[in-house]
Amino acid sequence: MKKLIAVLTLFLFPALAAAEPLALKVTEVAPKVYAIVGDLGQRSPTNLGNNATFGAIVTKAGVVLVDPGGSRKGAAMLERALRTVTDKPVTHVINTGGQDHRWMGNAYFKAKGATIIASTAAVEDQQERTNDQLTGLEFLIGKDGLAGTDTVHADQTFDETLELTVGGREIHLHHTGAAHTPGDAFVWLPKDRVVFTGDIVYLERLLGVISVSDSQSWIEAFQAMAALKPQVVVPGHGDPAPLAKARAETLDYLLNLRKRVGQVLEAGGEIKQAVEVDQSAFKHLANFDQLARRNAQQVFIHMEFE
Repeated sequence: MKKLIAVLTLFLFPALAAAEPLALKVTEVAPKVYAIVGDLGQRSPTNLGNNATFGAIVTKAGVVLVDPGGSRKGAAMLERALRTVTDKPVTHVINTGGQDHRWMGNAYFKAKGATIIASTAAVEDQQERTNDQLTGLEFLIGKDGLAGTDTVHADQTFDETLELTVGGREIHLHHTGAAHTPGDAFVWLPKDRVVFTGDIVYLERLLGVISVSDSQSWIEAFQAMAALKPQVVVPGHGDPAPLAKARAETLDYLLNLRKRVGQVLEAGGEIKQAVEVDQSAFKHLANFDQLARRNAQQVFIHMEFE
């Protein structure tokens, strides 16, 4: 039991506030480019690990899927959502990071012929945390929800950048450093000026800093994405929005948290002071009460060794 609790704390962070799961919502953000938006709350038997935002780029050759869902059944759920806008097959799956909903659905689409792509750092993170993630998923979505989920990693990896052309669509992948997880990458569509950020951006809900996060590098990754001046940001969690909203709800939060925790460290304070730092400017975001203090705790631990 103690090991299970430790795993859940490490992988899932806190148990988020209970919420009625939402159906996946498909929104067109540019011609034949879609955001597929799931729950803001916790993984559950209803959402099958799909408590995140995914993406689909429909090309003449097929669909490039941005993240495959958090389980085999979660992947099938995503495919059903895709069928509301296209009957083309998924030819490529991009994993934007190491969290379960960024890769646990890989096997489902690989079996149908898709090529899986991820940063080298994302694959290393996935491999390192596979057992913990499977344990956490079984606890949250149940054995039935997890049934049939196989762990399959990328066919093609890249270190920093990768440029693809699929069915006439130009797609750029960028891994500039760790963020929420060590291998987080963003997907840039230069013609449409749309970016899929994975867990580099959280909207409408508070982001989570976990043991494998790097809050300083996360800021740098955000800034690299923002330098492209996207017209539409499709976040890792939440609805698509302009860049200004992403700055306000992700970048500004990280800057505020690091500033205030840094002040505690400079004053010779301890972790009990760090968890009390003022984060009230962000209390309107979902899951604030469950995550804010734990985020401060984790950032304090990280900043002690920077």
